[in-house]
Amino acid sequence: MWHSGSFVTVFSSVALLPIYKKSAKKLFQIHQPTLVQLVKDKDLAELQKLGGVDGVALALKTSADHGISISDDDEVARRRESFCSTKRRKPITKGFLHYVKEGFLEHTITILMVCALLSLVLEGLGINSQVQVQQSGLINGVGLFVTLFVIVAVSAIANYKQQKQFERISNANNTTQVDVVRGGRRQQILISEILVGDVICLKIGDKVPADGLFLRGGPLQLDESCMTGVIGHVEVNHGQNPFLLSGTKVVDGYGCMVVTSVGTNTSQETTPLQARLKELTSSICKGGLAVNLLVLVVFVVRYITGNTKDRNGNPQFRGSDTKFTKILKFVMQIIVDVVTILVAANPAGLPMAMTLSFVHAIKRMKFADKVMVKKLSACEIMGSATTICTDKTGTLTMNQMRVAKFWQGKECLLEDRAYYSSMAPNLMELFREGTALNTTGSVYEASGEITGSQTEKAILAWAVKELNMDMEEVARNSNILHIEAFNSETKRSGVLTKRNDDDGSVLHVHWKGAAEVILAMCSSYYDSSGTVKNLDDNQKIEFQQIIEGLAASSLRCIAFAHASYADDEDSNGQLKKDGLVLLGLVGIKDPCRPGAKKAVDVCMSAGVKVKMITGDNVFTAKAIATECGILRPDHDMNIGGAQVIEGAEFRNYSPQERMKKVDKICVMARSSPSDKLLMVQCLKQKGHVVAVIGDGTNDSPALQEADIGLSIMQGTEDAKDSSDIVLLNDNFLSVVTVLKWGRCVYNNIEKVIQFRLTVNIVALVISFVATVSGEEVAFTTLELLWVNLIMDTLGALALASDKPTKELLIQKQPPPVNRTEPFITNIMWRNILPQALYQISVFLTLKFVGKSIFGVGVGGMVNETMMFNTFVLCQVFNVFNSRMLEQKNVFKGVLTNRLFMGIICIIIVLQVVMVEFMNKVAGTKRLGWEQWSFCIGIAAISWPIGWVVKCIPVPEGRNLFATAMEAFLSYLKILLEM
Repeated sequence: MWHSGSFVTVFSSVALLPIYKKSAKKLFQIHQPTLVQLVKDKDLAELQKLGGVDGVALALKTSADHGISISDDDEVARRRESFCSTKRRKPITKGFLHYVKEGFLEHTITILMVCALLSLVLEGLGINSQVQVQQSGLINGVGLFVTLFVIVAVSAIANYKQQKQFERISNANNTTQVDVVRGGRRQQILISEILVGDVICLKIGDKVPADGLFLRGGPLQLDESCMTGVIGHVEVNHGQNPFLLSGTKVVDGYGCMVVTSVGTNTSQETTPLQARLKELTSSICKGGLAVNLLVLVVFVVRYITGNTKDRNGNPQFRGSDTKFTKILKFVMQIIVDVVTILVAANPAGLPMAMTLSFVHAIKRMKFADKVMVKKLSACEIMGSATTICTDKTGTLTMNQMRVAKFWQGKECLLEDRAYYSSMAPNLMELFREGTALNTTGSVYEASGEITGSQTEKAILAWAVKELNMDMEEVARNSNILHIEAFNSETKRSGVLTKRNDDDGSVLHVHWKGAAEVILAMCSSYYDSSGTVKNLDDNQKIEFQQIIEGLAASSLRCIAFAHASYADDEDSNGQLKKDGLVLLGLVGIKDPCRPGAKKAVDVCMSAGVKVKMITGDNVFTAKAIATECGILRPDHDMNIGGAQVIEGAEFRNYSPQERMKKVDKICVMARSSPSDKLLMVQCLKQKGHVVAVIGDGTNDSPALQEADIGLSIMQGTEDAKDSSDIVLLNDNFLSVVTVLKWGRCVYNNIEKVIQFRLTVNIVALVISFVATVSGEEVAFTTLELLWVNLIMDTLGALALASDKPTKELLIQKQPPPVNRTEPFITNIMWRNILPQALYQISVFLTLKFVGKSIFGVGVGGMVNETMMFNTFVLCQVFNVFNSRMLEQKNVFKGVLTNRLFMGIICIIIVLQVVMVEFMNKVAGTKRLGWEQWSFCIGIAAISWPIGWVVKCIPVPEGRNLFATAMEAFLSYLKILLEM
């Protein structure tokens, strides 16, 4: 009975599942594609047709005040079924076979596959072709098939590995939480749990987690540069522009949005490097397409005029006996040649090289340098950083605090151990209360363990050791009435208490905080004998000098104050904030990290400015900054190019004055989180690429606003969630590591681009000139595909795996790449054009007079093989030239990069096999030692050319090469659009 009942239940569930899915989609009066396209296109007219934002919210069964209702799990399931979710489910993860299928469906590959198939079919019909006598149609077709399979397989492997890397980083990012309104209650959920229809609350510093529409609140100012590439802020409001894109940042304002798209339907952020690389790839492809069209036109004209010849120079298609299949094979060969040139010109390996370089850098940083990169583009952006804004505690300093000095009245008493035993009882009791009650830390007597912030731990450890404080006993003897917690704005904390032995008639208030803040609240002080003395203006000046002296010794100065008054006074439970008695001062030492100064010096020499933004007073900040090398000893508060200011001063500047002075500021003391955020915004507006290092929750807005956020392992979870990189060893030296690897990634990609452009220019020019001159294409289909495979894949991998060098962080190296820099630099053009001109001249000479030079005949197969062999070897030698963009010694460090040398050996071995052992498939002729020596000698000339070229000075700014190339590409674009 039970079995039959279970069977009926399961069968019914399976049978009803399609009906459930169909009904789920009908529950909402708007479809997913409509929502996706609406926000993507920012279509205001379509939005009005749907009833505006309110109409969309109504169709999604949500509201601004109550959000969606999730009273049961079915509602969540229905929304996920109808609109998907941000959570990635394993069944939809793309597997290796998906990328294989994707590769075969690419247009150029599909055309070549069809041509290969036709070649086999026509050859199977027994029809002999004179179009290409180097190889039979059958072998040509099989060879083309094999080559295409290898190309697709290599591309699929690279894409599959890239997908896995993206998933790992995405899973790490999915721990981020967002504020949503559900069921009328505001709550936090993981970003992976967001549903379409959710109402999300946004504030300054937040990153928009999904596509959506603005519901209510003040106008939002968004930074959409990561999506559109346009620098500046975009206003989002309820009227003219209610569209919010995932990945953009809120730089000002607050409000709520309704989610319209999540998961794979969301607009994905494009990093600056990806955007520029995409633009470059598009330009190269347009150039290749233009050459292909010209080649096709030449072929057609030659066919129409009857000037077609085979490779032996014999006329073709003369007379009326020409068979249709013969013409078909000729047309097919034209298509294959043209499409092959297009494939060879397409720099498909550039994105793969970028990913390989990123993945290599991320792995090395995590395991060797103790740096965890949460975002794939973090390396790229850090390599372009021009300014680093860092906190003091924990990054520049050890975050291992201890009380180094104790001032009672006007005397320093820390070293006088006898004083503590003779301290006045009432003063001792007040100090014990002030440390034990006014704290967020704790002391466990049994184990002696002390918890809390590093500042609290230092004070409690001093009180336990020197004052013999029993925290539990103090807590038993007092009753806490009110607490005012410490915050970074007021720089103080306070507690209102009653003692149990006072019959509740007297209230005691204890304050602790920044010394200058507490001093301003006091009207008297205790001297070393425990006597209360009046604190007039002259006395305050003396105490201010003591505080400044402590700060100048790199000590954080904390003051304690107390007041007692009758319970019948009208306090309303508020803590008294004036007329206090100063108990004493402590100076807390937090030593600088041993390598901090060296790291700062390296950043400075690399052209990256380091600014310290701290909550400490100006004298402590200046002392630490001087010790770490951010300030030089001869710099004063406002002398020369280095300035030390307070947050309030920076805050009170006019916008124009802030923009004028922000570059000169090196240290900002007594700053709040809003001051740090304002500093980052000003720097970004001036075109800087800003990195921020923080460790606290209050640092989150600045971390999110910055181009790249870094947090330390000891930081709060909010700080780590808001950052792109986590320094696992909490060391500022790790910042240099990230900077070095970031520049290395950029440098490696520049090497790949320089190498690939040289190959492209040579291949396109030779193919075009050979075709226009009445000859066949310079290289066969298999040869071009072979070059594309080994150079675009193996060559890119070799150059993308180079490790960072010290030369990347010295002043003579070009400054960090900013947002407006051209991708192909003057140095790259200087290296590309001479190599390309040399190779073009060599191969055109071999193409037209090679037979007479070598004295070869019989269809010129030896000459064609030597051309192909020399072309490949030239690229092998040029790989070494591309390793160093500026240095003349291209062999420096080459033996330490085993992957590079291994790939070079593989390419050479494969080329030997291609020429000597795969003659029938490749259509090549075996070469003798003299011929191999000639090929190697011609290719080796690339090295001295590269050395001489690097002696040529490069002018600053945009040079003639870049301008001419842009003009040429613009001209081609106009031709293509006509």
